[in-house]
Amino acid sequence: MRIVSACVAALACAAPLHAEVVSQDAGRFETASTVQIAAPPEIVWEALIKPNRWWSGDHTWSGDAKNLYLSAQAGGCFCELLPDVKGSVEHGRVMLARPGSELRLFGALGPLQAMAVSGNLHIALKPRDGGTEVTLRYIVGGAIDGDVAALAPAVDGVLVQQLDGLRRFAETPAQ
Repeated sequence: MRIVSACVAALACAAPLHAEVVSQDAGRFETASTVQIAAPPEIVWEALIKPNRWWSGDHTWSGDAKNLYLSAQAGGCFCELLPDVKGSVEHGRVMLARPGSELRLFGALGPLQAMAVSGNLHIALKPRDGGTEVTLRYIVGGAIDGDVAALAPAVDGVLVQQLDGLRRFAETPAQ
């Protein structure tokens, strides 16, 4: 329950973002988040493919975002090195990479990996008002352990935190 509370608090602090649990039932849920970034799509894309610079280390297996990497091509990996055990973990597999436009990953993020679920993470970039509107949709389905009504907003809150990290990094000059 502590994780759910922390995620709800993170969601409440993310004022420039619009986020919601779009749908949920016993075996699936869908979240959607949108943020306006004051940078063109090309800059946002370059930031997006560097998760080691904007993803929260609190939501990694190693505890340090510098261990994240993303190979932005079909079949590429959104992965993390685990230096303490000389291992690694796959967060998602790239299904579609359209530079400056969209990225789709297939994978169960974080604690969802321990469940018999699959996830589709779609990140769309659209030019808007001199910047970029970024929409993140995550659809998870399968044998979800626990209360979907509590899990879905918690996952949404974590994704909102990451999206805000992307916004802050993309808006920082000289990345």
